[in-house]
Amino acid sequence: MAKLNMVQAINLALHQEMERDGTVVVLGEDVGLDEGVFRVTAGLLTRFGEARVIDTPLAEAAIVGTSIGMALGGLRPVAEMQFDGFSYLSIPQLEGHASRLRARSQGQRTVPMVLRFPYGGGVRALEHHSEAREVLYAHVPGLKVVIPSGPRNARALLVSAIRDPDPVVFMEPKALYRAFKEEVPEQAEALPLGQAQVVKEGRDLTLVTWGAMLHRSLQAAEEVDRRRGTRTEVVDLLSLAPLDGETVVNSVSRTGRAVVVQESPQSYGPAAEIIARLNDRALDRLEAPVARVSGFDVVTPYFGREKAYIPDAARVARALEHTLDYR
Repeated sequence: MAKLNMVQAINLALHQEMERDGTVVVLGEDVGLDEGVFRVTAGLLTRFGEARVIDTPLAEAAIVGTSIGMALGGLRPVAEMQFDGFSYLSIPQLEGHASRLRARSQGQRTVPMVLRFPYGGGVRALEHHSEAREVLYAHVPGLKVVIPSGPRNARALLVSAIRDPDPVVFMEPKALYRAFKEEVPEQAEALPLGQAQVVKEGRDLTLVTWGAMLHRSLQAAEEVDRRRGTRTEVVDLLSLAPLDGETVVNSVSRTGRAVVVQESPQSYGPAAEIIARLNDRALDRLEAPVARVSGFDVVTPYFGREKAYIPDAARVARALEHTLDYR
């Protein structure tokens, strides 16, 4: 198997799905001639031509609105936004139309489209280029929200997202784009949306996270386990909508302790929803309050203070220690 970084793995998924299904089209700002800001769409224009790889104006609402029309007309559009902060301009189309058309038509029409964009910090970018606002999309009924954590699952999840009959917001942690490589099979593979993965088995505490925070969380768990002789279980959610509460609840019911790690601001974030579900379904099994590690309730800072804002392994380790010590 070839070793690919996340950019190459996503590019492979796009190539293979466009080869497999002639209704798959790619559109967005500079996705064709310039091959995308991060070169995720490299080679697509040369291979599939202007009819299927479409450079659009700088108009995010129009990109999503056009994608909705394409999807209703029988295509499977994969729209790209250049950065997470630009995607907010498309929310009226996502919330007002893409997410509602299945219900609005009583199941007669669906919107098989993907909106993908880089999100999160860690690359010293400017304002509107480093936000982690996944809760904005996960809060909308009718939208699926997927966040990969590595090259192999990015490729497999994007395949599933493209084939899904409903709109999927595919959020790509830009800090992981070229951070490392994994073996990715040439033959296409798919992962079910809404199914978490236990990436490290344990018995003493459950750590729940997603996206770029997975790798910092694994580092913290391994350090604490080595120092204390504990075994921390780590759950990678992969999708926030639908959220695989079953895997999380089952894990915490066994370990009795939990820490949730998110890059986004603390208030009203996905961690709060996960904690609420644990209180609903596993309260009698908890041996300590569920801790959360997150960004802060401020505008994502410029790159000079970005390092202090984004949770690091040391902050996660302190939360693990505190939760393990609670009696």
